[in-house]
Amino acid sequence: MREVIERILLIEAEQKRRAANNFLGEYNAGEKKHLKQLAFHKCQKKNRWVFGGNRSGKTECGAVETVYFARGNHPYRENRKNTFGWVVSVSTQVQRDVAQAKVLHYLNPAWIADITMLSGKKESPEYGVIDQIMVKNVFGGISVIGFKSCDQGREKFQGSSLDFVWFDEEPPKDIYEECRMRVIDKNGDIFGTMTPLKGLTFIYDEIYLNSGNSPEIWCEFMEWADNPYLPEEEIKSLTETLSADQLESRRYGRFKSNCGLVYPEFDENIHVIEPFCVPADWYDTISIDPGLKNPLSCHWYAVDFDGTVYVIAEHFEAERTVAYHAEKIKGICAALNWKKDGGGRISALIDSAANQKTLSAIRSVSELFCEQGIIVNPNVNKDLFSGIERVKQYLKPASGPPRLYIFSNCVNLIRELKSYRWGEGEGDAPKKVDDHALDELRYYIMTKPENSAPKKQKTIIEKDKERLFRMILNERKR
Repeated sequence: MREVIERILLIEAEQKRRAANNFLGEYNAGEKKHLKQLAFHKCQKKNRWVFGGNRSGKTECGAVETVYFARGNHPYRENRKNTFGWVVSVSTQVQRDVAQAKVLHYLNPAWIADITMLSGKKESPEYGVIDQIMVKNVFGGISVIGFKSCDQGREKFQGSSLDFVWFDEEPPKDIYEECRMRVIDKNGDIFGTMTPLKGLTFIYDEIYLNSGNSPEIWCEFMEWADNPYLPEEEIKSLTETLSADQLESRRYGRFKSNCGLVYPEFDENIHVIEPFCVPADWYDTISIDPGLKNPLSCHWYAVDFDGTVYVIAEHFEAERTVAYHAEKIKGICAALNWKKDGGGRISALIDSAANQKTLSAIRSVSELFCEQGIIVNPNVNKDLFSGIERVKQYLKPASGPPRLYIFSNCVNLIRELKSYRWGEGEGDAPKKVDDHALDELRYYIMTKPENSAPKKQKTIIEKDKERLFRMILNERKR
């Protein structure tokens, strides 16, 4: 009888121990929820990154995602059994102190089948450097979490076929590319959590700007205020200890360079919206920045009854003829049921440079477009600095909501707004790099008044229609 009681007590003690180590179950399960962490886990794209300051909650995302994949109990994904993935840190010491510690925190000891160590004892893995953790998958098999460090060199990242890779902080480009190759066979996931401290690196270009326009790339910024578990007094204390430059990366997780952004007012979370069916009454005009070897940029602009501008479609290609561009533009116009004049022609603004004839050309670009049924108006205001200031006013008015929204399918305009930077000298113009879409955005915005008034008095039907559209926009931003 005594032996039975002792066994029952041991079972109860084990149950209490397991219940006390249910950090995964408690993650974002209370009244307070870290909404950006949840957005990361819910995202279905294959290459996801969180850029965040220290204490913003970014590393928790990577650790929890790793355990979800290993256990096979991801709440927002189709789960796999017996997964194999890597956790990649910048060094073995950082691995032990950060990523490894976080993974162990969310792994209940009862879920661990075995551990192999590079150094230290597996009975106390938190004090050593782990090579692999074998995790009991909910499907009945075993998943493997392997730990790697960038100081091992690219060669140590060859050969394996992986379900996922978590980069804890920014890796060298050759290791990043090697890991991307490792997930191809299994159609696996890459995800990263990092504080951008190295300037405008390849991660800035390939992930933040998405220079390749990959549909599988997603990124988010996290800052201290996004973390509901960080007390306000601690945020205040941390803020007071850092300079303005340090706050940009350490608090907000922003990329920094010696040259500031031309449009710091632009915020993807505010100004970029999902496409909706735009009323024909809102259609305004098209704006073109011509290019043959350079990209030709063309956007379609609509204006609601309050004077708010919507960029609703994009054509952006290089090394094509005017005839090719004209067909593409007419195709998008047909899809939108865009307005035409009495002769069935389309009107557009265009850079005045399109009127010039080169030595090798008989007709100008403007004339070539006209021959294709697109009547272009080259009388645009090209003043750079006043144009930039007018765009800024539309992005962030002195009062009220923004007056410029961009559909998410206008990826090249969005990328240029994110990357456009001033020159290095005081009073310098912006760097003349990747600005074709921004040029024709300026041409268009300069046709609008500084303080745009409603185009006309709205009828009851128009007011109701606009109210419905506003409701749709607000729902899509949530």
